[in-house]
Amino acid sequence: MPANKDEKTPGKWICQFYYTDWTGERKKKKKRGFATKREALEWEREFLKSQQADMQMKLSSFVEIYFDDMCHRVRASTLDNKRFVFNSKILPFFGERPINSISAPDVRKWQNELISQGYSQTYLKTVNNQLTALFNYAVKFYNLRENPCHKAGSMGKKNADEMQFWTTEEFKQFREGVKNKPRSYMAFEVLYYTGMRIGELMALTVSDVDLEACTISVSKSYNRLNGEDIISPPKTPKSNRVIAIPKFLCNEIQEYKAQMYELESTDRLFPFTKYFLEHEMKRGCSVTETKKIRLHDIRHSHASLLIELGFSPLLIADRLGHEKVETTLNTYSHLWPHKQQEVVEKLQSLE
Repeated sequence: MPANKDEKTPGKWICQFYYTDWTGERKKKKKRGFATKREALEWEREFLKSQQADMQMKLSSFVEIYFDDMCHRVRASTLDNKRFVFNSKILPFFGERPINSISAPDVRKWQNELISQGYSQTYLKTVNNQLTALFNYAVKFYNLRENPCHKAGSMGKKNADEMQFWTTEEFKQFREGVKNKPRSYMAFEVLYYTGMRIGELMALTVSDVDLEACTISVSKSYNRLNGEDIISPPKTPKSNRVIAIPKFLCNEIQEYKAQMYELESTDRLFPFTKYFLEHEMKRGCSVTETKKIRLHDIRHSHASLLIELGFSPLLIADRLGHEKVETTLNTYSHLWPHKQQEVVEKLQSLE
């Protein structure tokens, strides 16, 4: 059906038409609120292309198909991060282009534009991976002939050139700057001495801490998304774990709990957001003149501490909740001391 002026909304256009969905059922589609007839007809064309998986559709239309599928397969926070990357870094450049018209030179041009804006190497890698994943999806499920990102090559680096972390001395210096706020102090204590992720920390409830056994159970993650508190499963199945903690940390948690009013077993121990922790970290670093690192780098600091204390990669992987020990080795291999000479001496002693 052609687009018509909307009698219910003066000055606006409405399009309504029939289409056949993927099951073969004939359906009617209606959408109103267009400023011009041209916009209404263009929306109809894009909708029909998406229903037919026509690779001549705009990349922006295909992104919606991609997200409709991904929303059932990834966590809400992951999907939200994906949307942000697409909306800010990919759609402004490729959104109006037919997906099958985007070539390797187009991708190179886009990469060079982002590189020139001075983003970190790890962020560039993350953004590039999102575009690559979209084209991989189109190739695998919608018969796009090839992924132009493969010919274009990648950009950025998976890992930062130099990992940031605090030594124990630096951490103790930093925590003096937040000691005047018990919940800030306690949160950073738990992060440094357990290595848990920020979302895991903020999801902890009273019942997750066993002060007699000196353990903390990690079984969920917290995220603030679009103004709502979201509690979801942790990052991977291996992230469900029980972390043993030292007695001094148990005592500190006991004192912290005693200061909180009528806690229930299901109450969150740290009822705040990541933004609060980031603010407190900046404050603590500023007051004590401690080296500034990211919140996530406190997790790296814990791993560095364990390596320094001589623990094995397998134990560290288990404590951090890594799915594979290879992740631990790849991330922290440069922190393990080189002991080639010690190997030679032990082999020599066997003669």
